[in-house]
Amino acid sequence: METLQVLVCDDEPGMRMSIARALRDFTFTVADVNAGVRLETDLAETGEEAVAKIDAAPPHILLLDHKLPGISGLDVLEHIASKKMDMLTIMITAYASIETAVRATRQGAYDFLAKPFTPAELKNAVRKAAEHVIVAQHARTLAREKRQVRFEFISVLAHELKAPLGAIEGYLQVLHDGSAGDDPTVYRQIIDRCITRTAYMRKMILDLLDLTRIESGQKKRELVEVDVVAAARTAIETAMPDARSRDIRICLLADQPVTMQADAGEIEIILNNLVSNAVKYNRDGGSVEVKIGETDDTVMVSVSDTGIGMSEEECAKIFNDFVRIKNRKTRDILGSGLGLSIVKKLAVAYGGDATVISRPDVGSTFTVTLKKAFVSAETTRDR
Repeated sequence: METLQVLVCDDEPGMRMSIARALRDFTFTVADVNAGVRLETDLAETGEEAVAKIDAAPPHILLLDHKLPGISGLDVLEHIASKKMDMLTIMITAYASIETAVRATRQGAYDFLAKPFTPAELKNAVRKAAEHVIVAQHARTLAREKRQVRFEFISVLAHELKAPLGAIEGYLQVLHDGSAGDDPTVYRQIIDRCITRTAYMRKMILDLLDLTRIESGQKKRELVEVDVVAAARTAIETAMPDARSRDIRICLLADQPVTMQADAGEIEIILNNLVSNAVKYNRDGGSVEVKIGETDDTVMVSVSDTGIGMSEEECAKIFNDFVRIKNRKTRDILGSGLGLSIVKKLAVAYGGDATVISRPDVGSTFTVTLKKAFVSAETTRDR
């Protein structure tokens, strides 16, 4: 329940008390942001008193009489405008005219209540102003959070790119100075390391492009009938050179085609990430098991490895952006920290989910479920 401060400025005691009484137990919900609202009311008899209270603690909503002893309601409005205070003013007057309305609007009045008005009319005007205040507050909060997320995203990205760039720069300096001697084998190793770092940065850039397209809804989907088993075979073939170099066996458990309506490229992204990770984080001489199953409306992809595994705490954050498990076993393994985040987002986009079960030094099993005929709002919009 959010509380909004309301200041009532009117020189008639009966009017002030009537408004306070009508708003005392007035609560409601702003549907747009699902926020409950209650009001706290304060009273001022003159414009001078209102200005003093506003300067001390600006209310969210000001109910302001036009005709006041001393400075007028329009004078109070002018003071608020000069201080650029963030509040909504509802003018209450028995002497409404076009000229007054125009001037008050120019000075920032949000709405008008003509005397005499009923409690229902008062509540309707205050509720409308309160909804505007709450929605604006939530919009500002979201904007701040967006800026913070963007800052953190750029900071992490800069950190992830700085290390490989620094390594490449160091290697190039060695080549430039000729300080590695005359052994061509050493220079070949340096070049290989530069190529590895460059491949890592290229992978990160491609993952970033996939991530932004998915999150923005701008990635157009071409929905066709996809055989997930065939896509798994392709992913396994892609990972085979790395697997053979470390004597890692990969087996596919699927006796028949498993088809679904999907974008072939997105299914490829899911399987490539799962299979390549299972090889990358495995132990030499280990194994990877890829299972494809289905129910009437769901496709299930499960990839198990005999690798380094993860703790419960690491499993809880592994699907977040830029998360990579960093310890002595993984320090030489390069990765963008975006692959599993993309897998999770794609699984959710297909009405499913991505989960992991893992034990340190035993291995991990990643499971992705996808709805066979799921059509998201983004897909509908793109077609």
